[in-house]
Amino acid sequence: VQLQASGGGPVQPGGSLTLSCAISGDTSDVLGMGWFRQAPGKKREFVAAIRWYDGATYYMNNREGRVTVSRDNAKNTIYLQMDNLTPEDTADYYCASAPLQPDYEVDKASEYNYWGKGTLVTVSS
Repeated sequence: VQLQASGGGPVQPGGSLTLSCAISGDTSDVLGMGWFRQAPGKKREFVAAIRWYDGATYYMNNREGRVTVSRDNAKNTIYLQMDNLTPEDTADYYCASAPLQPDYEVDKASEYNYWGKGTLVTVSS
């Protein structure tokens, strides 16, 4: 599985941005797709995830409402729409895929075995 994230860039506070993650290769054993982010000097943290086969979505803490994860299976692409961005959202954003497994813990980076390169989101006025 190869993942390529795109869509990052500069955005003003209060603005919106949609990231994309294109998936290629054998996706037959992909259970879920996750978005994580890592700000300078901070640990990588979970943002959102979507279960590949039924589209069930998961969000971290209070991000639901400001963040929407979706998928287009025909295009093998997942999306992360982010609204009302603040400077605290500045980070490298990564997409990752998790294989079929019992007890899939969506917010744990260790559950994901393939990672794309990050796409940088910079929120600044």
